[in-house]
Amino acid sequence: MRISNQVFTLALAVALSWAPALPAAAQQTATAVFAGGCFWCVESDFDKVQGVTATVSGYIGGEAATATYDTVTRDKTTGHYEAVEVTYDPTVTSYDKLLTVFWHSVDPFDAEGQFCDKGPSYRTGIFTASPDETAAAEASKEAVKAELGRTPATAIVEGKTFYRAEDYHQDFYINNAAHYTSYRFFCGRDARLREIWGDKALLGTKDNPAS
Repeated sequence: MRISNQVFTLALAVALSWAPALPAAAQQTATAVFAGGCFWCVESDFDKVQGVTATVSGYIGGEAATATYDTVTRDKTTGHYEAVEVTYDPTVTSYDKLLTVFWHSVDPFDAEGQFCDKGPSYRTGIFTASPDETAAAEASKEAVKAELGRTPATAIVEGKTFYRAEDYHQDFYINNAAHYTSYRFFCGRDARLREIWGDKALLGTKDNPAS
């Protein structure tokens, strides 16, 4: 039996209308964790990077099985750092570029904290998830030493459990802009960054050029 072109075309259209839609290609993502003092500021700095899709404030690096703002930052009993988990698209930016952002947004020589914030929770750290990340972090630290002539105090540590901070800390620089801007200014963060990095400093009011 021969089927006319019109009948065949109609049958094909009906069949296609019932075919399941193919899923869109999943966006590639990777994560990196950095501690750079106050996690409000670290979130703000990394959110400006092209290719970063999300930032989450939290705690990492301690031995205790739980971590909260009270135990980590106020009581300083758990040994955790305030840190930010950065989710990014590796087809747009790279781990090496994120390392560059990190170094230019911190004081790498302060072993006691960052800017006006002192104590173990405010130390700088790079928390790596693979041997490749560790090697890249170590190489970047050596590059900072060569450039500035001093050994950074920043720790490079194999990543441990990352604990998400309380909701009111997330996007604090957006949701509490006046408080955040005042805090950042009076803590002297940008002034110290200019002193260390000059034009390379990644400031609170400056768009981050990394991409």
